[in-house]
Amino acid sequence: MRYLHSDLFPSLLEKAGCSLLISTYQAGQLIAVGVAEGRLSFSFRRFDQAMGLALGPDRLAVGGKEEVWSLRAYPDIAPAIDPAGRFDQCWLPRSSTVTGAIQCHELAWGATETGEPDLWIVNTLFSCLASLDNCYSFVPRWRPPFISELAAQDRCHLNGLAMRDGSPAFVTVMASTDEARGWRAVRNDSGAVIDVASGEPVTTGLSMPHSPRWHDDTLFVLNSGLGRLERLDPATGSREPVAAVPGYARGLAIYRGLAFVGLSRIRETAIFGGAPIAAHPEELKCGIGVIELASGSTVATLQFANGVEEIFDVQVVPGIRCPTLGSAPDRGSEVWVLPSKGAWCRP
Repeated sequence: MRYLHSDLFPSLLEKAGCSLLISTYQAGQLIAVGVAEGRLSFSFRRFDQAMGLALGPDRLAVGGKEEVWSLRAYPDIAPAIDPAGRFDQCWLPRSSTVTGAIQCHELAWGATETGEPDLWIVNTLFSCLASLDNCYSFVPRWRPPFISELAAQDRCHLNGLAMRDGSPAFVTVMASTDEARGWRAVRNDSGAVIDVASGEPVTTGLSMPHSPRWHDDTLFVLNSGLGRLERLDPATGSREPVAAVPGYARGLAIYRGLAFVGLSRIRETAIFGGAPIAAHPEELKCGIGVIELASGSTVATLQFANGVEEIFDVQVVPGIRCPTLGSAPDRGSEVWVLPSKGAWCRP
């Protein structure tokens, strides 16, 4: 995998005091990006068809082809991982829940009355929001009012979720259809953002929208088929372009006035070929664009030159300088976590 970045990308992460987690559906990789000694640091771990990411204080959920993975954070052992002293956070897989191939798109942690984390799943195949249960493939919890039944038919391509105050607030769909894969026939100008509480559309006419986000009392959305980040007023439905990006926009994280936007080249022409942004495929990039929200300017970029064709999700990791996923492919190393010796050693 080869990459290139603008001169400001490493220093921008350092100044913002954060690092990034990136999922790549096509390449099947979870990527942790940080900064060590002024240079970008990358850590990789393989997850088949890695899609949505949900980051919590001590855990990370990763949506995959047929399961949702649960990773735990181990900040205490991170500095000991080779090369010693480089890393300040480490996530390691601990378990997974088999869902079957539900086309699990975005994930988000919610809040419960007991304080326990509540994982919400965008179940695209069944056109609903769902949660996990050890006894079932998934538990349906909400679906758009125009979806008449729970069926494995990807009727509207429900794909994005914005949380507000610990609960689902807005979702994105590619079309408000109730037919099996009906969104594919009208996807280029039929996208909508839907209010979860009322079930009513907030705005319509988007081109393949993704990644709605509620930030500082403002709703943002990626108008993916046009390659735009937009600001949306839920009260009026009006949209204001924030910035244009050179790629199919999918995956959005906002932190300290900066929007980290995932960019993809278009592979599947049967699905994405008619998108307006596909008119100039030679101009499309794969990577991360960093946009200053106040000005709409792109202030830094990270581009994958090969090995990765599309980005699915992006998460900011606040307060972490250089994270690792526990493996060092070039050294052939692996990390095991055991209880302290006193917990298991008997005379």
